[in-house]
Amino acid sequence: MEELLRMEHITKRFGDVYANRDIDLEVRKGEVHTLLGENGAGKSTLMNVLFGLYQPTEGSIYLRGQKVRIDSPAQAVRLGIGMVHQHFMLVEAMTVFENIILGDKNTKGIFIDKEARKKEIVELSERYGLDVELDKPVTEIAVGAQQRVEILKALYRGAELLVLDEPSAALTDLEVEGLFRMMGKLKEEGKSVIFISHKMREVMRISDRITILRDGRTIRTLDREATTGEELADLMIGRELVPSQYVKVEQAGEPVIALREVDYHKTSKHNGLNGVTLTVGRGEVVGIAGVDGNGQSQLAQVVTGVIAPDAGSVDMKGSTVAQFTPNGFILENVSHIPEDRNKMGLVGDMSVKDNIVLKATGDPRFSAAKGFFLKKKAIRDHALAIQKKYDIRCASIDQEARNLSGGNQQKIILAREMESQPDLLVAVHPTRGLDIGAASFIHDVMIEARDRGCGVLLISADFDEILEVSDRIVVMFEGQVMGEFSGKEPPIDQISLAMAGK
Repeated sequence: MEELLRMEHITKRFGDVYANRDIDLEVRKGEVHTLLGENGAGKSTLMNVLFGLYQPTEGSIYLRGQKVRIDSPAQAVRLGIGMVHQHFMLVEAMTVFENIILGDKNTKGIFIDKEARKKEIVELSERYGLDVELDKPVTEIAVGAQQRVEILKALYRGAELLVLDEPSAALTDLEVEGLFRMMGKLKEEGKSVIFISHKMREVMRISDRITILRDGRTIRTLDREATTGEELADLMIGRELVPSQYVKVEQAGEPVIALREVDYHKTSKHNGLNGVTLTVGRGEVVGIAGVDGNGQSQLAQVVTGVIAPDAGSVDMKGSTVAQFTPNGFILENVSHIPEDRNKMGLVGDMSVKDNIVLKATGDPRFSAAKGFFLKKKAIRDHALAIQKKYDIRCASIDQEARNLSGGNQQKIILAREMESQPDLLVAVHPTRGLDIGAASFIHDVMIEARDRGCGVLLISADFDEILEVSDRIVVMFEGQVMGEFSGKEPPIDQISLAMAGK
């Protein structure tokens, strides 16, 4: 097959941090080429380099045998590259039609032949099975329809190479089938697709070739027919087992929380739970391993009271939970480090000190008259002590939290959640995007909490992190528990099989 794209020795560095390091990638005409890797492996960064959103620190890009410089998304589009981002780039104030033609070379000038443009788009949508309602505002269409709009927008601009970044993350199974049919049609016409994913079943079904990235490097490129899900899982997570610096607990205390046969949207393989039975005891870290998007987010939401299960039961400290509310779980002394620190963990416009006491404003130490009058000096003194204890680096505790680095934002959340001396800590991707020093500090705090008798449920897509701090490892795949393993001498082969759904 003829080569369409070649990226040679691509390195992308942000300061001293390497997101991509010496990556080679070749994509042929008429193939679906998958980029496979865990979160943080460098997949999206590499594609942002290809699409002109980032400029490579080093390396070259060749398209149809010619060396090219892609210095903007507009240049990428002119070269026949289209990209559908994981977080859609649609203008919500506009209709579907307006989003598709926005910025197109055929729509320059004052007058636009709308009927002619609509006819072209309808023909294109029918050709690829991308059903959309052109006159609907973007805010009134579902997520799956928004993705179809993004794909149509790219194809309407003449894309010969389409990059799909985690395209099935928010789709139903039926919508995924439609997506795969569209990709097959593109292949038949000689167009190429770069498919970014970490869902093994989809990768094995749709790919022609697969390139595995780990820690910003190319590990290997394989033909789908010459590999297995188990081999891909091994290559994704790496097989070298580095001994943990933490002593592992082999006998936990009484259960803090216990789930029995819990279901939540059980027919959704990537966003549901199916018969999950799980316990977290006092004084242990239970790590949830698995490729991201296999029900881990829903598990975190159940054990923090954000959602209620459809079936099954949840016991908290020996009593069955009857009502699922976040405040109810907070009153049960459950602390939560959420997966999105900016949307769920902090109020960015509030100060560091206010974020630190956000959950304790009714505490008599910080307020009077049941929270109506805040004790500002007590709050400031407490925040200064916490800032020092957790090494939160900021210009002032009056500084807005959104202006801090990711590591220091995470330390604010950690400090607030740990100072309540929780019975259960639910930590979801607690070190994502952090440097080694900040990650190590957070691990130390989690282990200190464990040693005080706190039960810790760690959900992470970083397999090294799971191995480092977990006393017990539970693997999830498509919303189900696939196996449970000791964290002291974890069997990597068996865990890899479980992560692949075996």
